[in-house]
Amino acid sequence: MSRSIPLAVALLAGALALAPSGSSPEAQPAGPAAPRAAAKGDRSQPLTVDADRMERYGKESLVVFIGNVIARQDNAVQYADRMEVYLDEKGDGVVRAISTGGVRIITRDCRTGTAKRAEYYELEQRVVLVGDARVWQDDNVVSGDTITIYLSEDRSIVQGAQQERVKAVFYPREDRKKGGPTSTASEPCRN
Repeated sequence: MSRSIPLAVALLAGALALAPSGSSPEAQPAGPAAPRAAAKGDRSQPLTVDADRMERYGKESLVVFIGNVIARQDNAVQYADRMEVYLDEKGDGVVRAISTGGVRIITRDCRTGTAKRAEYYELEQRVVLVGDARVWQDDNVVSGDTITIYLSEDRSIVQGAQQERVKAVFYPREDRKKGGPTSTASEPCRN
């Protein structure tokens, strides 16, 4: 079991890579996808998951973290009320992970994503933020009912709800106006 828990929250390695470090909103209009950022993360770093309770269902290959879930790895963090992790038949790889209830994700490069639900699909390298989904960094924000992030394709799709359209707001960077570099702050996020 201890071997599968770090793999079990691969959601951190996938969903926490919401956008490439150093990319400008102009280059990434929807902002939230980037396999390059996932590659920059160190998956060998220890993963810590805190929760009020953990339940393991061996026959179903399921691990459930319940209550005030906080998962941290490589200066990235995810908060949720509940996290269900579905493992492969051997129990040493993730098939999918589903987080529900006040989901908030903060990436290594200080981007934040929120939703009512987050779903991670390992085989497809796909993350889906569902229900009042928002991804932002600084003042730049993309929001919709659903944000689907294809990690291996560097692509994302934002969909609005029946009564609400997609909204994106991007502010020009001051250093870009002056012809300076577009690098992000070297200081880690405070998670």
